[in-house]
Amino acid sequence: MALPSTIYRVNIQISDVDRGVYESLQATVARHPSETEERLVARLLAYAIFFEPELTFTKGISAGDEPDLWLKGPDDRVLLWVEVGLPESDRLVKASRHAERVAVIACGKALPKWEQQYLQKLESVPNLSVVCFDQLFVNGLVSKLDRSINWSVTITDGNLYINVGNETFETVLQERVGSR
Repeated sequence: MALPSTIYRVNIQISDVDRGVYESLQATVARHPSETEERLVARLLAYAIFFEPELTFTKGISAGDEPDLWLKGPDDRVLLWVEVGLPESDRLVKASRHAERVAVIACGKALPKWEQQYLQKLESVPNLSVVCFDQLFVNGLVSKLDRSINWSVTITDGNLYINVGNETFETVLQERVGSR
């Protein structure tokens, strides 16, 4: 018998001063049994960092041919393809040929090795953005993870602040390739 997905109710208040985005978001997000809490947090961060109206979560880990999030135009063309984790460079290059913009939230314990192996190749992809942040930041958010997630997200001058209850978590958005 397969394990069921874990459902999370998410409320995110976004104040992205850098892009002029101020939104109140509500979503229901499923965490696949094989998905770690760290990856779920990274998907939620990607949603906040790259937010645009109509940006949606896909089947993600359950569908190998889809990104974690995407924004499609009225003609079903992919306008924004967002990956989370440490995807293969060939996957990103292929996505860049089919989507107007491709973005990656690169995070995980193997991030230094991934950067060494792939960043130089990815720098030549013109419509790609790679944003990294510290694993300790993700771990801090995971420690406060609850089935009902309430975050207040502020992005200003390349810094990311997240208020969870009475605590504030802070990191720098390290734009390794392109820009948001």
